[in-house]
Amino acid sequence: MSDTAIKVVNPATGRLISAVEGWGAERVEAAVARARTASRAWALVPVAERAARAARLARALRERRGALASLVVAEMGKPVREAEGEVEKSALTAEYYARQGPAILADQHIEVDAAEAAWVSHEPLGLVLAVMPWNFPVWQVMRFAIPSLVAGNGVLLKHASNVTGSALALQDLFVAAGFPEHLVTALLIADREVPEVTARLIEDDRVAAVTLTGSDRAGAAVGSAAGRAAKKSVLELGGSDAFVVLDDADVGAAAAAAVKARFANSGQSCVCAKRFIVSASVADAFTSAFVAGVEALRVGDPREPDTQVGPLARDDLRAAIHRQVQDSVAAGARLLTGGRPLPGDGYFYEPTVLADTGPGMAAFDEETFGPLAALAVASDDEDAVRLANATAYGLGLSVWTGDPARGVALARRVTSGAAFVNAIVASDPRLPFGGTKRSGYGRELAAAGIVEFTNTRTYWVGR
Repeated sequence: MSDTAIKVVNPATGRLISAVEGWGAERVEAAVARARTASRAWALVPVAERAARAARLARALRERRGALASLVVAEMGKPVREAEGEVEKSALTAEYYARQGPAILADQHIEVDAAEAAWVSHEPLGLVLAVMPWNFPVWQVMRFAIPSLVAGNGVLLKHASNVTGSALALQDLFVAAGFPEHLVTALLIADREVPEVTARLIEDDRVAAVTLTGSDRAGAAVGSAAGRAAKKSVLELGGSDAFVVLDDADVGAAAAAAVKARFANSGQSCVCAKRFIVSASVADAFTSAFVAGVEALRVGDPREPDTQVGPLARDDLRAAIHRQVQDSVAAGARLLTGGRPLPGDGYFYEPTVLADTGPGMAAFDEETFGPLAALAVASDDEDAVRLANATAYGLGLSVWTGDPARGVALARRVTSGAAFVNAIVASDPRLPFGGTKRSGYGRELAAAGIVEFTNTRTYWVGR
């Protein structure tokens, strides 16, 4: 097998699922040419018809839910119930844009005294390059692709190599739903060639814009390349979300929510709560309830419906989590539960809780992409704000309190792309999603997500 082969390994077993040869320059060129032709024709299709295809896509997603979920489970180890939920959420998003897309994109007429008529139009940009991650193989693609397609654009999809089967299945799904062939094109690029090929595609005049969901290092590379090419980019990068529990919170409810917030997708989500900042007066009660909830989680075969935590997607990710645990304990954190790779096949890691963490520790400072929670104690609200802001990231924030107004007031003092009070941070097609600071820029979903990759064009007709 060559060094440009793309290998897909089942993380629950460590066994090879498939291997395909990465594309060379000629095949990439041919794919881009076909995608460009398809996108130019698609831009001329009336928006009502584009939206109708989105409705058909929702039906196709539901018809293939079982097959898509099984593929996600096999390729990245997501527990099957969560994989099925990912597909359903994608279908709901397709239905949202089928209903709302035409109205959002409609011309906005403006009264201007000196003009016979004036209006603002949202017109397609063209072909958009999407560099997508493995942790939500269906949803991450759909939340970008659906609004972009309804807006009249085409998609070049560079999906993560360990979910290559999912990438090809999604490409086929769009065709089955009635979208033109080649309008969504999956590019199969060997990992070692991704930086060079991505940079070349961003420079290509046929590519109008780029979006990336991934690490801040990858985001910096893509963002700088887009800047040099003077092209629009949207970056959804890492997160180290704070989950703040104030002294008047319902501790039991907060602890139960905290377990879900941290260990969904086995902790492999940008918007998983990662740093739990708890007021001193309720810290012991919260910690006891939280640890009990974590220790009750069912770890196992992601194909089983009762599994709550599956394997990490790759062995190097498990090694990274273990390093963060060890470094944090060496720096003074206390290990309350977990802290070990699980023996046997696959890339399983014990759900882990560290106490006495804070700035200067790996589990607090770095993005922890796996089943690791970091607890810190705040002396008062001011200290909670300080600790919540003590991060380079700014994606989400969750605040738990008996007084919602107090929670909102505290949230306004913490920098993030979203703030949730007495609720877990989540994405919803009706609300914009994105971050600030090193968590990126630009927005997906809602009205903001569909107009991100359009040309907001002014028309003026003189008297």
